[in-house]
Amino acid sequence: MHLAFPAAASADPADASAAAGTTGAFDPLAAAERLAERLAATAVERDRAGGHAAEERGWIRDSGLLALSVPAEFGGIGADWQTVYRAVRIVARADSALAHLLAFHHLQLAGIRLYGSAQQQRRLLTLTVEQRLFWGNALNPLDRRLVAVPTAGGYALSGVKNFASGSVGSDWLTVSAWDTLAGAALIGVLPTRQPGIEVVADWDAFGQRQTDSGNVRFADVLLPEDLVLQPATRAPSAQATLRSQVAQLVLVNLYLGIAEGALAAARRYLLEEARPWPAGGAEAAADDPFVQHRFGEFHLLVRPAQALADEAARALDAAFAQGGALSAAERGAVAVAVAEAKVLAHRAALGIGNQLFELTGARSTSARYGLDRFWRNARVHTLHDPVDYKLRDLGRFALDGRLPEPTPYS
Repeated sequence: MHLAFPAAASADPADASAAAGTTGAFDPLAAAERLAERLAATAVERDRAGGHAAEERGWIRDSGLLALSVPAEFGGIGADWQTVYRAVRIVARADSALAHLLAFHHLQLAGIRLYGSAQQQRRLLTLTVEQRLFWGNALNPLDRRLVAVPTAGGYALSGVKNFASGSVGSDWLTVSAWDTLAGAALIGVLPTRQPGIEVVADWDAFGQRQTDSGNVRFADVLLPEDLVLQPATRAPSAQATLRSQVAQLVLVNLYLGIAEGALAAARRYLLEEARPWPAGGAEAAADDPFVQHRFGEFHLLVRPAQALADEAARALDAAFAQGGALSAAERGAVAVAVAEAKVLAHRAALGIGNQLFELTGARSTSARYGLDRFWRNARVHTLHDPVDYKLRDLGRFALDGRLPEPTPYS
């Protein structure tokens, strides 16, 4: 079969060159800062409202950041993972839900690069740049309710996937489905608007409220053979299993962005709004030695997590550069670095989000400040996969040098 790609309704090919940064003047981190500043202006109100942030998704599309991880040979910016994650972290300081959408878009592109054939990569990634496609996912590996039945020319998909982040308003989806004959999961891609696909906007968590992470239903949807990236019958290579590490580092940098955003919001409130506690004897809240002591502790939650996150991103870049020559041991070393960063970022996001109120005081709990969103976003997102299993993996490595086994989460 040949690759067939319907155009995205929201695409504007005339803007593709600018979006991809082909002029050579595009600065992705500056673009991320501009986007974050824009999102910050309405972050509190949109967090309260929840739902689908259609206009703000358009801002992400217009920012040029959707082409960030696409290799230059396919018309993209060709940024390394260190740059991608820094951009995600910058946006997450202002709005971790919209940063989640940006990050999960690049996670889907990573899947194409890791699982797809040379032809699939060229066609899908080139199309992503030319039509400014926004990718979502229906890939939850724990949800086997989506079944793939072999049929003429491909597979018939029927069932449902939950936790489908970025699915609402997306142009294309990465999909995993249980191949009934092979007794294992396959991975493919499909246009979101393909007949038989229904995206259900029913995400109602108390945090990360605009991640569009509801359910996607499939009713006898044809997945053509040429859109299957990873057949159920093909064991993934060491390189292909890097996808879980890309995903885990997405979480690391979202958590870090939340922690950094909470720290910045607390600092701003302490300097501009907070009143000193009378017994402290300080003229300003920020001059109270107990406030300074606690803020120093917050600083020490963030800095080591930042260092380990950056180190893990460098390790991931080195692993990607290895291509098909990547060994299982080298892949395992990346998983260790990512697990280390994950644990510290998890602690920083929850710790600062929870404890900042002990410094900012009772008035800071007013809904108009929205300071509770940092803890709520961290609490929901850190439940993605249990951090205790990262500590178990690190304990095994520290005790006897055992590397984490490749799974969808490690």
